[in-house]
This record gives sequence, structure tokens and C-alpha cells, in this order.
Amino acid sequence: MKYSKAIPFALGGLSLATAAALFAPGVGIIAADHLDPPARTDPAVDSTPDRAADIADVYAWHTDTSVVVAMTFAGPQATNQPATYDPDVLYSINVSNSSPRTTTDIPIRFRFGTGAMGQFGVSVTGLPGVSGAIRGSVETELEKDGVRVWAGLFDDPFFFDLQGFRDTRSTGTLSFDSERDFFAGQNLTAVVIEIPKDRIDTGAPVDVWGATARFGGQL
Repeated sequence: MKYSKAIPFALGGLSLATAAALFAPGVGIIAADHLDPPARTDPAVDSTPDRAADIADVYAWHTDTSVVVAMTFAGPQATNQPATYDPDVLYSINVSNSSPRTTTDIPIRFRFGTGAMGQFGVSVTGLPGVSGAIRGSVETELEKDGVRVWAGLFDDPFFFDLQGFRDTRSTGTLSFDSERDFFAGQNLTAVVIEIPKDRIDTGAPVDVWGATARFGGQL
């Protein structure tokens, strides 16, 4: 089974965009996907949630010289818990930079595994301009052919007032607090990739979406 989340944005000095709004150039877009679909990832619904395959957020932004994409997953969790590296999950970051915008032009795939000493590593394939895969240990900056990769444990960067959301939904009165963050002090696992901008920018809008798939079927 696959889970996915998508965000669109534009390069070449154009604005970052979602289907509903436009943002100023240089501002990243976040796309929350925690505990979705609930039937497979929410512990309140499933007593054995598939945390490793649960996409948290997808982020994408650009500078004058590079495009950065990140996928977070397996969160939120307490800071005393380790990162989640499941060799049986295939993670995908799909990039479309030409029409039709629903077709993947740059299929980036990554998986985790263990080496001879039992240490976790990551393998990333499909990176534009990179010969073969980028492979190496987690929690380490990896670089090849001008592309940089980092996989590891991160403080959850997503901001959301869950209590305010619940209060608003139950009372009908807006009750959000801009200083109350449900995700503060919680961790998750992420892969962050920085790619030279000229390998993605074709002058057309760029769409980015993430997906996970478990080998052997869903548990």
C-alpha cells in the first residue's frame, strides 16, 4: 500500500504556490500528512500503526542556486526515542518539471539498510546529474556530483496548535494560539536533499510529492 502527499511550487523567480494560494518567492511550502490514512497509521484507530511508512510533512524551497526537498516521517515521537529506519519501506520524492504536472519527471527513491557492523545507512537513487546512487551512513552529510543528502533524526519542524484546532471545532469559535505548538519538543525522521537548481528548473512550474510503499504488502 502507498501513502502520498503533494505540494507544487515554481522556480525561475516565480512564486511558490498551492492550489489555493500564492506565496512570495523564496518562501517554502509545508504539507502536513501526519497519521494519514488513519486506518493504517493512527494508533487511536490501529493498534499496530505503520509508523515507518507514515509521511509527516513534505517541504520544498529554493535559493538562487539550489532546490531543497525534504520528507519527514515516523513522527511525532519523544526525544528519547531513536530515529526510524525500516529496510522494508521504499520512500519516494517525485518531481514534475514539465507538462503534464501529474507525471514524475525526476523519480527520487531512498531506502535504509544495515551494514556489516549493524549500523544504518541510506541509499538514494534517481538524483538528477548523479551517477548511480548516493550511499552512506545516516546522520552524516553525504555528497556526490554536486548533490547533498542528509538522513537522520530531527526536531519536528511543523508548527500546529492541536488544542486550538480541537477547541475551534467543538465550539465554533476560533481558539488558536500562535505560541502553542503541539509538535514542540518532539522528533521525527527525515531525509533532506539539496540539488543544483539548474538540474530542475525548466522555466515551468515544479510539483513535488512524496509517497511510501511497504515491500511485501501492508502489515
